[in-house]
Amino acid sequence: MTAPGGLGRSALRAAAVAQLGGLAIAAALATAVLPDRLSQPQAFAIVQGVAAALIALAQRVPPWWLAIHAGFLPLAVLASRLGLPSWIWLGGFILLLLVFWRTDRSRVPLFLSNATTRAAVTDLLPALPANVLDLGCGDGALLAQLARARPDCRFVGYEHAPLPWLWASLRCRRLPNVSIRLGDFWPHALGGYDLVYAFLSPAPMPRLWAKAGAEMRPGALLVSNSFAVPGAPPERTLELADPRHTRLYCYRPAG
Repeated sequence: MTAPGGLGRSALRAAAVAQLGGLAIAAALATAVLPDRLSQPQAFAIVQGVAAALIALAQRVPPWWLAIHAGFLPLAVLASRLGLPSWIWLGGFILLLLVFWRTDRSRVPLFLSNATTRAAVTDLLPALPANVLDLGCGDGALLAQLARARPDCRFVGYEHAPLPWLWASLRCRRLPNVSIRLGDFWPHALGGYDLVYAFLSPAPMPRLWAKAGAEMRPGALLVSNSFAVPGAPPERTLELADPRHTRLYCYRPAG
C-alpha cells in the first residue's frame, strides 16, 4: 500500500512542522507564561503534545495522526522513567516497523476487515468463477474466508508490511486458489480482475479511482471499505450491521 515518494516526504514534513511548532509553543509558554507549572518534563510534554495536535488539525491530516502527535512526547518522557534496557526500545521499534512499515508514505494504517464485512464481500462475489484482488490484504482473513467459500475463484492479495504479509501467507498456505504477494500494489494492473477490494484511507482514493478507471474492464466491481471516492457516486452502498457501522462503496469504474 505504498504511495508515491512525494506524498511520503510531504507527510513527514507536515509531521515535523507540527512537532517542532508544538515544541516552540510549549517553550514559549514555559518561558513567559507558565514557568512554574511547565517546569516539570511531563507537564511540558503534555502541552507540547496538545499544541502539536492542534497544528496537525489545522494541516487537515488523517485523524490517527492527531493521537500520534498528542502522545509522542508525553509517552517518550514517561517511557524514559521506566529504566528499561535499551534493546527493548529497539525491539519495539522493529516490531512496529514490521507491522506498519512505511505508513508515512502510504498514509494507510493497518485496517482489518471484520467478520461482518467478510460475509458481505463474500455475497458480492460474481456467480461465475472470478478473479479477485485485495489491495492491502493485512492478515489474510478476508481472502481465506472468500477462498473457502468460493473454491472456483482465484484470489490475489497484496501487502507491503512484512509481518502482516507473513501472517497472511501462513494463513492461506493450504488454500491453492489464493496467492499472497509482498510489495506495492500500484504497479500491478487491475485489468484481469472481476472484483477489486480496498480498505485503505481517504488519501489514496483519487489515485486508485484513476487507476481503476484506466485499467479495470467493463462490468468489474471496485469495493471500497469505509472510504468513498471523492466526487464519484457509487453504484450502491452497503451499510453493515456491525459495531463500527461499516459502509461498503461499490463502483463500476469502467462503466
